[in-house]
Amino acid sequence: MITVNNLGIQFGKRVLFQDVNLKFTPGNCYGIIGANGAGKSTLMRILSNQLEPTHGTVTLGPGERLSVLSQDHFAFDEFTVINTVLMGHTVLWDIMQEKDALYAKPDFSDADGIRAAELEEKFAELEGWNAESDAASLLSGLGIKEDKHYMLMKDLSGKEKVRVLLAKALFGHPDNLLLDEPTNDLDLETVMWLENYLANFENTVLVVSHDRHFLDSVCTHTVDIDYGKVQLFAGNYSFWYESSQLALRQQQQQNKKAEEKRKELLEFIQRFSANVAKSKQTTSRKKMLEKLTVEEIQPSSRRYPGIIFTPSREPGNKILEVKGLEKSIEGTLLFKDVNFSIEKDDKVAFISHDPRAMTALFEIINGNLKPDAGTYEWGQTITTAYLPLDNSAFFNTDMNLIEWLSQFSDDTSELYIKGFLGRMLFSGEELLKKASVLSGGEKMRCMIARMMLKNANTMILDSPTNHLDLESIQAFNNTLQSFKGNVLLSSHDHEFIQTVCNRIIELTPGGIIDKMMDYDDYITDEKVQAARERLYNL
Repeated sequence: MITVNNLGIQFGKRVLFQDVNLKFTPGNCYGIIGANGAGKSTLMRILSNQLEPTHGTVTLGPGERLSVLSQDHFAFDEFTVINTVLMGHTVLWDIMQEKDALYAKPDFSDADGIRAAELEEKFAELEGWNAESDAASLLSGLGIKEDKHYMLMKDLSGKEKVRVLLAKALFGHPDNLLLDEPTNDLDLETVMWLENYLANFENTVLVVSHDRHFLDSVCTHTVDIDYGKVQLFAGNYSFWYESSQLALRQQQQQNKKAEEKRKELLEFIQRFSANVAKSKQTTSRKKMLEKLTVEEIQPSSRRYPGIIFTPSREPGNKILEVKGLEKSIEGTLLFKDVNFSIEKDDKVAFISHDPRAMTALFEIINGNLKPDAGTYEWGQTITTAYLPLDNSAFFNTDMNLIEWLSQFSDDTSELYIKGFLGRMLFSGEELLKKASVLSGGEKMRCMIARMMLKNANTMILDSPTNHLDLESIQAFNNTLQSFKGNVLLSSHDHEFIQTVCNRIIELTPGGIIDKMMDYDDYITDEKVQAARERLYNL
C-alpha cells in the first residue's frame, strides 16, 4: 500500500500539481495518464523516493518493499543477466552477498558461523533456494533465452536489456510495483505475457503507459493528472476516455437539462459496467464502476490533434500484387515465398517475430530497398503515403516547420501550411522551431502532417504509435478506422491493430500466414497457432 498525503511539487514558479491525497491499495493496478509535461514521470519519481516533493509525504505499509522499473540501461553492465534480476529483491541479494563473503573467508570463526546460520535462516524464509529458478522463469517469459542468462548485461542488445530490467522489477513479488512505460521495446506476445502476469498480481501496481490495450487489460483505476490536480477514477483508460468525451459533449450542449445529462451518464456507466465482463478483474472492477457517482465524470482539458486523411481519388480494383518476395538481412532470413494481393477495403496488419521483417517489406514496396527475390506491382489508381520506422533523415535540416512542410506541398502559401501544422497542435513560436531540434513526438506529428498533404488512398505505416502521446494515438486510431482507403501497417499497439485492421499477414522464414480476421481472433485461433509454430521451426 502507498499512502500520499498533501503532496505537491513545483519547479520555480510553475506548480505541477498540489494537494494530492490518495491511497493506492493491494489488489489494484493504477494507470497514470496525463498530457505530455503534466507530471506522470515526476509523480512516479516522487513515489519511488527519487525526487523530493515540495511538500507532503509518501509512506508505504509497515515492512513493505517497493520495486521500480529502472530506466538506466547501463547501470548493470558488469553483472550477469541472472544476477541483475536477483538484485531486484534487495533484501535477498544483500543476504546472498554477505553469506558468500562469509563462506569465502580463510579465517572463518565461530562468530562467522553463528552469523552464517542466521543468514541461512533468513535466506530460507525468503525462498532463496528457488530464487535462480524463479528469475530464470521470469526471463524466459519475457523472451530472454536460457543461453543468455549467464551473459554479462553489456553483451545484450538494448531491447534485451529492457526485458531484463523489467524482470528485475517483477522479481520477488514486491509489495508495491512502479512501472514507467514497461511495454517499450516489447513485442506483442511479450506484452500479452506481461498483461497476464500483472492481471494476476495481488499487490499494488502503478503504471505509466501509452499502450491503451495494456492499460485496459491490467488497470482497475485511472489516475488522471489534469488542471494541475491528480484525481483518481474507478475503471480503466477506455472508460476514462469515453466518459470524458461524453462529459465534453454534454458541456457543449448548454441547453440540455441537468436531469437529461444525469440520465445519459448513468446509462453510460451501466453499459460500461456490463461490457467490463471481458476484463480479467471482472468482479472487482464492475463493483467499483457501480459505486461511481455521476459527479466524478468531467471533461478533460486534453487537446487532440486533428488527423484527417482525404483521398483525392478512389482506389481501383487492383491495389497491390506481391509475388515470391524474399529478403535476408545480416545473414538472417526474414521472409520468403511472400505472395499476396491487397483488395479494396483491406486494412492489413503485418506481424512477425522479427520486427525487421515488416520494415524490410515496407521499404521494398516503397522502392527504397531491393528484395533478394520476387516482385511487387501497385495498381495504376493507387497513391501511397508512407510513415517509415526511421524518420531521422527527414529532419537533418535547419529549416523551420513551415519551410519544412512546404517541401511536400504544391500549395506553399503560409496560411495553407500553417493550417496543417495547426491540426497537429503546432502554433505560435513553435512554427519557427528548427526541424533538427524537434522531439520524437514532434517529428511524428510533422510526418503525419506530411501524410495528410499527400491525399493518398493507401497508407503504409511502420510502427505509427512510436513516440506519440495517448491523445495523438487515439486521434490517429480514430481516423484510420473511418479512412476510405487501404491501410498496411505494423505496430506493437494491440488496440491499434484490433480496431483498425480486418486482415492479418504474418511474415516468417518459412512462408506467410494470411487470414481475414481481426487480431484477437488471430491470436486465439488454434489452427493459426499450429501453423505459426511449424513455419518458425522449419
